[in-house]
Amino acid sequence: MTGMFGLIQQVSDARSRLLQQVQGLSERQAAFKPNHDSWSISEVLEHLVLAECSGVTKIWVAADGARSGNPVWTGEHANSGLGIDAVVARTWKEREAAPSIATPHIGGPLQYWMESLKLAQTLLRALGNALEGLDLGTIIYPHFLSGPLDARQRIDFLRFHIDRHGGQINRIKNLADFPSA
Repeated sequence: MTGMFGLIQQVSDARSRLLQQVQGLSERQAAFKPNHDSWSISEVLEHLVLAECSGVTKIWVAADGARSGNPVWTGEHANSGLGIDAVVARTWKEREAAPSIATPHIGGPLQYWMESLKLAQTLLRALGNALEGLDLGTIIYPHFLSGPLDARQRIDFLRFHIDRHGGQINRIKNLADFPSA
């Protein structure tokens, strides 16, 4: 099993891969939407920033609760011992809608969202320091789709989520009508 800082490094690696995918795109390319119901590349990055902010905050809240003797989650940990890929496979439908807290609504240029994603890694490392000495399996905050996830699963979810949306960005960039510049 990968340790906490190994998981944080995996998130960093996924983040670097995603940022490489969007490096050099024009604002026209970043704003391109395959259809009315789809997100643009900039909106995908905004979603990732908003979702990570929410997820990291929840882990921190759960850690503080565990430290103070007031855990956020006291029910059965139905996902105990499962990797995040297995949890998602058993709890998600093929296409899920993002919660309102993580739905793109701010807007802004691609470069802003790229820089925000880079800053998110600093917060994640700080969270890792805040989790030092705690049993990650007891730091539980439920996910809106997957139910109870412990800190290890939630950190690995960040990697999974970035990679998942990296695939979405690749599909957008490979569309025949994707702008050339």
